[in-house]
Amino acid sequence: MTAVAVASSSRLSADAGAAVAEQGGNAVDAAVAACLVSMTTEPGVCALGAGGHVTVWGPGEPPVTVDGYAAVPGLGLPDPRAGDAAWEVELTYGGGVSTVVGYGSVGVPGGLAAMGRASERYGRLPWRETVEPAREIAARGFPLPSACHHYLQTSAELVYGWDANSREAFFDSDGQLMQAGQVMRLPYLADTLERIATHGVEDFYTGDIGHAIADYIHDNGGALNRKDMAEYRALERPSLEVPLDEWHVGTNPAPAVGGATLGAMLLLMRSLRHTGWDAAAVKRLVDVQHAVTRFRHDRLDHSDDMDQDVQDLLRMAAEDVLPGSSGSTVHTSVVDSGGLGCSITMSSGYGSGAVPPGTGVWLNNCLGELELNRGGFGRMPLGARLISNMAPTVARSNDGRVLATGSPGADRITTAILQVLVNYMHLGMSLEEAVSHPRAHVEIGSEGYRVAYEAGLPMTDVELPLRRFDQLSMFFGGAGAAEWDPRRGFTVAGDPRRKAGTAIAGRV
Repeated sequence: MTAVAVASSSRLSADAGAAVAEQGGNAVDAAVAACLVSMTTEPGVCALGAGGHVTVWGPGEPPVTVDGYAAVPGLGLPDPRAGDAAWEVELTYGGGVSTVVGYGSVGVPGGLAAMGRASERYGRLPWRETVEPAREIAARGFPLPSACHHYLQTSAELVYGWDANSREAFFDSDGQLMQAGQVMRLPYLADTLERIATHGVEDFYTGDIGHAIADYIHDNGGALNRKDMAEYRALERPSLEVPLDEWHVGTNPAPAVGGATLGAMLLLMRSLRHTGWDAAAVKRLVDVQHAVTRFRHDRLDHSDDMDQDVQDLLRMAAEDVLPGSSGSTVHTSVVDSGGLGCSITMSSGYGSGAVPPGTGVWLNNCLGELELNRGGFGRMPLGARLISNMAPTVARSNDGRVLATGSPGADRITTAILQVLVNYMHLGMSLEEAVSHPRAHVEIGSEGYRVAYEAGLPMTDVELPLRRFDQLSMFFGGAGAAEWDPRRGFTVAGDPRRKAGTAIAGRV
């Protein structure tokens, strides 16, 4: 039996991955099972109606990323309905964010297609066995996680309160939001998972479930329709590869921007010659983030030729030239004793609030993520993949180690992964220290760029305005990492910023 190590967003999901491995599953089986449980048991944060990416890297093979991110809907409609049946809301989450919700904010949900494709191509177990942990948990109920409750305190009314099916799940008869730890049993969700397990992923797109999703959105004025669902395909792409010391890092390629920004920042951090995060090293980290973030906002977010713009960014980074100006997510990392690594990131955005009757499936608002869809509704061609911050990452070292890592956290995804990798690969921290160390993130505030940072980093040389967090915060992501070393075995680390779960299953 192949042994596995799992780092995921909860104990429930990590244990599900371990249980699937005990049945003979490999890293991909365990990662898909764990991620399905996260998407089932973290309502508000993610759901089955999400989009995402799966990066897989086996020994002796090039890394591959399966693209299952949300696509622009409206195929076959005489009027594409861009921006119809959608409205903007202001959330206080993370210091304040604007997003668009409603039927018209829903992109074609590709997450299940990507996981199904990965399972078929790289897994060992039958699909039904991979889905079963999520189905069983949905049937018996699960406690509302504290991370979900934290987000719902700011979003429940505005995002999830307008749809009757959605409201019923989160609010009691007195209109009170469910409390953290309270047991949830989402109507119809277990039945939906049973159909997906029995009939395959296809039922989510072309069967009864797919028809219910498409018809509900279309009949209420949104663009998503049966043709969008039927023609959606997960796409396999060669992963973007960048070096860091004796490691080779494989991550999400274009048209996503997460992998490109992560890759550029990793290349620029190679010149760091400090042994830890002193003031000069933190200044370099901030300068690198600032430069790459500006390039991303000025070029990548409005790109008409993403491949060329990504090449330009990586070329400048490889030459050590700082480029100048011109959700809600879950993540699972798994490695196995055969040297296979799998990293999965899934997102529903901030959530559309829409739940098609009889499905128990919350749908994404990926079209309405204003920080990603900067061109607005109608800019991208129908069927095109939306821009994504996701960067599920697998790395291999010259001595045979394999590391899977990633993070949720919107535009903090890449900076969280960057600091974990630099901490571990370049500064020599243990994997646990690398994940839990204080982080900094360059963000755009109301008055321009500034640095959000966690206490414990010396910021004296930083020239941008500062926003301090006195404690570790899930605002900076929830990274998880799992490593297989042929000499020493497994190491696994979950992020204390979120109640992460880790597990090791099987014997080597």
